[in-house]
Amino acid sequence: MDFPAVKRSLEAAAVEILPTPMLDSLPSKFYDAFILHGLSVNLIEPGRLLCSMAIPPRLLNTGKFLHGGATISLIDIVGSAVFYTVGARTTGSPLEISTSFLDSAFVHEEIEIEAKVLRIGKAIGVANIDLRKKKNGKLFAQARYTKYLGVTSNI
Repeated sequence: MDFPAVKRSLEAAAVEILPTPMLDSLPSKFYDAFILHGLSVNLIEPGRLLCSMAIPPRLLNTGKFLHGGATISLIDIVGSAVFYTVGARTTGSPLEISTSFLDSAFVHEEIEIEAKVLRIGKAIGVANIDLRKKKNGKLFAQARYTKYLGVTSNI
């Protein structure tokens, strides 16, 4: 195993686009805005959310398609939001996100993200999240999302 090559590969991927002080000064909610900018909520009903967006260039990987990490972030954020549609007031965190990547989505391609609550309990919620290509309805990612619903009186 060429450990120095692994090290070089990871460090090369982290080349600074912006100076470190500028990156370190970004606000704490920057990441959610970075992922969600351009997202539209098309339908809200009890236990279901339907959102859409065009894949922006900022969310692409080196293969020029939607980055897996961005996909998981969309699943996490929209998956969390769907629990609010059934009255859960959450501050918890994901326990498990099991995702199948079935295809790729490319820049400017319109996608739909549909989240459905499967079960909501006192402490745990479970949802399915499907990501589809809007033009043909083809599923490109599917997830089972389990979240701890850290109920608090601070909300």
